Amino acid sequence: MKIALSTDHAGFEKLKQLKEFLSDSGHECVNFGPTSYEPNDDYPDFIRPAAEAVASGECQVGIIFGGSGQGEAMTANRVKGARCAVYYGPAKAVDAIDVSGHVAEDDFEILRLSRQHNDANMLSLAGRFLDNQGIELAVSIWLNTKFADEERHVRRIKKIDGA
Repeated sequence: MKIALSTDHAGFEKLKQLKEFLSDSGHECVNFGPTSYEPNDDYPDFIRPAAEAVASGECQVGIIFGGSGQGEAMTANRVKGARCAVYYGPAKAVDAIDVSGHVAEDDFEILRLSRQHNDANMLSLAGRFLDNQGIELAVSIWLNTKFADEERHVRRIKKIDGA
C-alpha cells in the first residue's frame, strides 16, 4: 500500500520510526515532510500536501502526526476527498453495543469504526499521547480494517464529500 506520511515538529521522531515500521511491513511510504526538526514549523505546510496526495489517489491512505493531532486533522479535512480521523489512544466504549447489535471488540474500536463506517483515508495521531508501540499497534489495526460498504455508510460519505 502507498502511504502518505507527514507531521510537524511534535511528531518528527515518531514519524521516522513509523516509516521504518511501515516499510519493513512492505508498504511504500511517501514522506511529505518536514525533512528536518524545526520547532517553529507550521503543520499545514506539510499536512495539506499529504492530504492532497490521498484525495487525488496518488497515495491510498495517509498517516499524519501532531502534538494532539487535532489541527493536523482539521487541515487534512479541508481537502475535498480527505476523511481524517484523530486517534489519541485506547478507549473503552461506554455503550459496548451499537445500533446493529455489534459488540465492541476491545479498546481499539474507535480505530475500526473510523474505517468501517466513515471510510477514513487518513489517520491523525496524537504524538504527545502515544508511544511507539502504541502507534504501531494502532496503525496496524487501522490499516487492516476495511470499509463496511453498507448503503447507509456509502450514503453518508457521499454527503460528507459533497456529492
